[in-house]
Amino acid sequence: MRTLERTYRRRVPPHQVVSPELARHLASISREIERQVGVLISRDGGIQKVIVGDATQLMIPEIGRLRGGTGRFRGLRLIHTHLRGEALTQDDLNDLALLRLDLMAVVNVGQDGDPATVELAQILPGGSDGEPFRRVQARDVHRLDFDFEAEIRALESEFSKLGGDGSRGSGKERVLIVGITQDEHHFAETVELARSAGVEVAGVTRQKRRQIHPKTVVGRGKLQEIVLEAMRLDVEVAIFDIDLKPAQAREFEDATGMRAVDRTQLILDIFAQRARSRAGKLQVELAQLKYSLPRLTEKDAGLSRLTGGIGGRGPGETVMEIGRRRIRDRIRSLEKGIAHLSTQRSLQRRRRVRGGIPTLSIVGYTNAGKSTLLNAMTESEIRTADQLFVTLDPTSRRLRFPREGEVIITDTVGFICDLPPDLVTAFRATLEELDDADLLLHVVDASDPGLERKLEAVAKLLGELGLAEIPRLTVLNKADLVADYEIEAFSRRYEGIAVSALQRKGLERLVEAAEQKLAVVKS
Repeated sequence: MRTLERTYRRRVPPHQVVSPELARHLASISREIERQVGVLISRDGGIQKVIVGDATQLMIPEIGRLRGGTGRFRGLRLIHTHLRGEALTQDDLNDLALLRLDLMAVVNVGQDGDPATVELAQILPGGSDGEPFRRVQARDVHRLDFDFEAEIRALESEFSKLGGDGSRGSGKERVLIVGITQDEHHFAETVELARSAGVEVAGVTRQKRRQIHPKTVVGRGKLQEIVLEAMRLDVEVAIFDIDLKPAQAREFEDATGMRAVDRTQLILDIFAQRARSRAGKLQVELAQLKYSLPRLTEKDAGLSRLTGGIGGRGPGETVMEIGRRRIRDRIRSLEKGIAHLSTQRSLQRRRRVRGGIPTLSIVGYTNAGKSTLLNAMTESEIRTADQLFVTLDPTSRRLRFPREGEVIITDTVGFICDLPPDLVTAFRATLEELDDADLLLHVVDASDPGLERKLEAVAKLLGELGLAEIPRLTVLNKADLVADYEIEAFSRRYEGIAVSALQRKGLERLVEAAEQKLAVVKS
């Protein structure tokens, strides 16, 4: 123990990976106790930690958070011994990548307790040939021709260039999309959701695994790959195409130093950006709080503290407990506010019903062209864009049918596969607009290869909302992007009306078909 403690007194010249004296010291101890011994060395050559393992491996202790900045490494290198003459192991390389160490080196120990061969590895910035690590070997520490100080400076410069090639000029947050599902449409939709959230998709990676890892979602080898890719692309956020359990997100973040965002969190972020009305903002905040409540941890809440004053003395509450209580209080307040708005909307709907004005509600998958259709039919100027979830707040306009007279036509929030339950619950006040609809115009993107899947997703959600019995008219939008024979086949198969809302074609047939449906409903 005294010999190990004296290790902290040693220093390594900044240009050396490990000094011959330190190598002999570690090798002598390692052979004597028949265990691996390692040291974490800072850039200035100081020994930060001394680690003792068993005969085959080391367990690296907690070494703090990463330094900030593009292309930055941990600022620590690990030098450790091997007793059986083996090279750097896969675990060594995993630790090098996951901890973003400056360098990983192994000193093999001879039978006489002297240092023998030396091998080191560093993370490569390019990896164009598929090799993620640079390796250097030497017969002994005296023959190790490697200027550590110059090499780490050059390496960080290379990584900085990878992230500073002008791709950051947009100022957008750069993300890496991690695909877990094998569904190509689902994965592509997650990529599109990320772009709609206003982030820059720097790269994508897929996991081919039969079962999701219960702790870190992906296996250790994939974690290494994700970290290396994130370093090369200069990203600090990983977006998953599935929903993560709170523990999984924390484990992934602890293992990689990256921030984990799941599909629900991504959708909530888009909704938070797009909400304009008071009702929309309340509903988004409610959904976000319900999502965050089980994910609140001591790390998020900060240090514990005790409350004071009457009723607050004694054990008190931790900051996390106070945070959870405040979130629950805010959730109750929001639910009351949304219920009040729901009552107001209900009164407005009753007045419309008493006035005998039929209501048409436009529903459909997000980005199917619902708002564009409303603009085309009513000559309005509602904001549209080729993005997911542009419309959150219901928008109503008046439209005059040739025979039926005036009707109210309403645009609603788009649907999506696996819509978060909390979001559906929060937006129920908005979706109540559909309850009193006389006819649903189900808008479908006819040019979408996943048309069938999205039709089923909307039908399923309408069933869950108790709206399956309301008469529906299928509107095959974007017909101008589909061959004539295909759009005719779609029209027959789905009993739909083909239109191009953008080019304002087919609207007369749509109005006529909607009017006929309304007449049947009234009769």
